[in-house]
Parts: sequence; C-alpha cells; structure tokens
Amino acid sequence: MGPVEQRVRIAGALVGVAVPAPGSGRVAGVSMAGFRGRADGPVELRMVPYPALTVFVDFGDALLVDDASGVGRRGSVVVGLAPGRVRGSGRDIDLLQVRLSPLVAHAVLDAHPDVGAAVVALADLWGRDAARIRERLRAAGSWEDRFAIMTATLARRREAGRAVDGEVAHAWARLVRSRGRVRVERLAAEVGWSRKRLWSRFRSQVGLTPKRAATLVRFDHVAHRLAAGHSAALVAAESGFADQSHLSRDVMAFAGMTAGAVAAAPWLTVDDVAWPRDISPIRRAAPRRSWAHERQGPTGHPHPPRHPRLAGDVRG
Repeated sequence: MGPVEQRVRIAGALVGVAVPAPGSGRVAGVSMAGFRGRADGPVELRMVPYPALTVFVDFGDALLVDDASGVGRRGSVVVGLAPGRVRGSGRDIDLLQVRLSPLVAHAVLDAHPDVGAAVVALADLWGRDAARIRERLRAAGSWEDRFAIMTATLARRREAGRAVDGEVAHAWARLVRSRGRVRVERLAAEVGWSRKRLWSRFRSQVGLTPKRAATLVRFDHVAHRLAAGHSAALVAAESGFADQSHLSRDVMAFAGMTAGAVAAAPWLTVDDVAWPRDISPIRRAAPRRSWAHERQGPTGHPHPPRHPRLAGDVRG
C-alpha cells in the first residue's frame, strides 16, 4: 500500500498532503508528511510551536523567516522546540516535513542544545550529507520513495548517534503522557536524581529545561483543543491553568498570538490529516511508584537505564 494522500485547503491554497501508509516501516519518535501544490499568490503561515524538532526539506520556493533574528532560510532547515516566532511563505509548494521527538533528535541531528530555541540550516548539523540527501529526495519524485529514503537516513543516523540518558527519556515520556502537568521535583524523585542534575542533563540533551518543556507540551494540547472549537475558559479549566487570563498569557508567550488567533491558525488546519492525535481531556492517572523503584533488580539496586531506542514511541 502506498502513501495516503488527501487534498486540504491551507490559507486559501489547495494542497495535497501525503503521509506514509499505515503499517509501513517507520522510526519510533518520527512522523513525516509531504505537501505539494501551487497557490495563486504567495501564501504566508505563522508556525505554531510543537513539542518536536521539525526538519523541512523544500523543493519549491518556500522561505522560513525567524522574526527574532530577521534571518530567512531556504532549502533544508531545522526548527527547534521553542523557536520563537517563525513564519513560512511561498507559492510553489513541494515540501517534506519531518517531526522528531527530542529523544530521537539528540541522536539523529547530533544537535547542540541551543538548537532547542533556534532555526538552523540542516547543513550546519549534517554537513555535506544535507545536500546529498536533499538531491536524492528531489530526484525520487514520489512520496513513497521520499518517505523510504528519509526513513532509512534517520534510522542509520539514529543507530550511529548518541542516545539520551534513560532518566531523561523517562522524564520526557512522563511530560508527554501528563500533557505537561507533572512537577520537576516529582520527575527528579522518580528517576532518583537531584532536581539540579535532572535540570542540567535534560537541558543538555533535550534543548529545553524540564519546566519549559512541560509548558510547551501543555501549550500544544491547549492549541489543539482551541483549534477543535473548545472555549478558552473550558480549556483553561481542564488544562490546569489558574484562570483564562493565565492561559492567554502562556499562549501569547509561545505563539505570539491570542488564544482566538491560535484557534483559527491556518498552520493547525492540516493537523488532522498530516499529524493525527488524541486531543481529549487528560484523565487523572493512578499514583505512580518511582521510576527507580520500578527498575530495581533482585539485589534492590536499580537496573541500568533502558536504552531509549527500546522505550517505544514517546512522541511522534
């Protein structure tokens, strides 16, 4: 079975969106989608932050601009977890977009932690390989072949790259499962580290502090609940905000937009097709034992941290 393709209207332009076929080979922690179309005039979209690093490999005329620095980039670009205000524009749309869990990105991109808040050329991280891969993808033409090439590239680089600490992988997975509603102190206790050590190791491997990552994960859920048509008051209440104004401040801080603007953001209109997800309200989980306790061996000492590649897909 080949890729699944649908046509979606994005900011007035009719765009074909392709995703890998269900059951096709994939790398855990990686999602990808292809976009192709042509607009009557220039289309501009403001990115809505998302808890994954995003790789754009463009074969059209797309331009990504980081408003903080004023720098625009074309070709192959990596957008970090919390890049500030980034917008994309173009008319000829032919683009492969790849979302990487920060656990995968640590190995695949071999990225400096500052990439967590930056927009950088893929060549800055992959060197000459970035241009070679882009040309192979361009020549492939079909989305099925492009997905296969990128999947093989990511799998190879992940195998050769540096894995995150098991404790960091656990902390990230907990943040995602709780949708950002778990305290850093509790995460530190679960993995048997001090708060300071967790803060330092998490920051160096994920690119954000645990608190900032939790806020981003919660924002992402809020953004999609708003885009689904739920009121800001309801979303604030179910997401653990003190009140609606607290939610509004967080949304403005991350997206540079009001809650109403995020709800109507063209960037999110394609998500049901390209990045399907569960946006139901989170249910209160049963109390958890500490991670260190769960991993104790027969001697009472913790097992070595499980390799994050074996921990499953904690973020697609």
